[in-house]
Amino acid sequence: MTQQLDINDTSEIDAGITDSRLDDIKEWISADLKLENYQIEVASADASFRRYFRVRSANKSWVIMDAPPDKEDCRSFVTIAKLIEAAGVQAPHIYNFNQAQGFMQLSDLGSTAYLDRLTNETVDQFYADAIQSIVKMQGIQAELPEYNAELLQFEMSLFKDWFLLKHLNIELDVSQNKIITDTVNLLMQSALQQSAVFVHRDFHSRNLMITDENNPGVIDFQDAVNGSPAYDLVSLIKDCYIAWPRVKQLQWVDQYLKLSSLNVDRQVFIKQMDFMGMQRHMKAIGIFARLNHRDGKPGYLDDIPRTLAYVFDVCQRYEELAEFSSMLSILKIKADAMTLDLIR
Repeated sequence: MTQQLDINDTSEIDAGITDSRLDDIKEWISADLKLENYQIEVASADASFRRYFRVRSANKSWVIMDAPPDKEDCRSFVTIAKLIEAAGVQAPHIYNFNQAQGFMQLSDLGSTAYLDRLTNETVDQFYADAIQSIVKMQGIQAELPEYNAELLQFEMSLFKDWFLLKHLNIELDVSQNKIITDTVNLLMQSALQQSAVFVHRDFHSRNLMITDENNPGVIDFQDAVNGSPAYDLVSLIKDCYIAWPRVKQLQWVDQYLKLSSLNVDRQVFIKQMDFMGMQRHMKAIGIFARLNHRDGKPGYLDDIPRTLAYVFDVCQRYEELAEFSSMLSILKIKADAMTLDLIR
């Protein structure tokens, strides 16, 4: 799971960043893109090896993606970008792609992410636009990787391996390991029983850009799969970076069900969404811990207590998760109390 960092960092490149790939990018801009008298700035970086630059020339701007070929495979990005565009959702348009070097010239969706502007006054309109985009994307029919049992289990294993064992240095006993295994299987079976649709897989407030036309601009979609219809919706309304009351969450569920062609009972869907959200949040917590311990990126640790609140909330709503909830309490794991109170 990739997360955007420093979306508003527009410091001049030449002021502090020099490397051979940057020199190659400048040569590509001049020789292949035929841009003269241009300015290049940092646009953003993310949790992978990709980074992004903004290039301005003659009152126009583009984003240059730098994705080292030995670290990043851009073929999925290209394929998914075209699918999303064809569905009527705004994704970065690909103007030029140097596959050998891993450079891409993209349309500029701006520097303002949803998270920068979300308030009680703006959220309903922003989320209405986002939900429409989810429904449009779910109409995409393509041969994508399946969100299968292996992938679901691996993602949830990150919670145990990187958060419980590595980050908290907890030694789990046999019964606790069984509780985790049973919970993982419960959440996995719920996801696999649902019909499969296009899933962006990281549809949250840092990956949605505010645009004047066809809002939002959707980014970070290269890991798309076919999976649960609830996945992108719960990623949006139970965001790891911002939280909203349960009553608002359910209003957005109703908006989605009204627009969607999904034929499902409302209460059944809500449970599926809650279980799918818990799977995602277990994964996210594990990734946040891994980013710190493996990748030297500690900033995501601050998002763990909020994300844990979603896990605790779902555990308290469903009897099937009572043992998992009790185990978290025994292990003295604490969620952010303000978030937990807000989302109940």
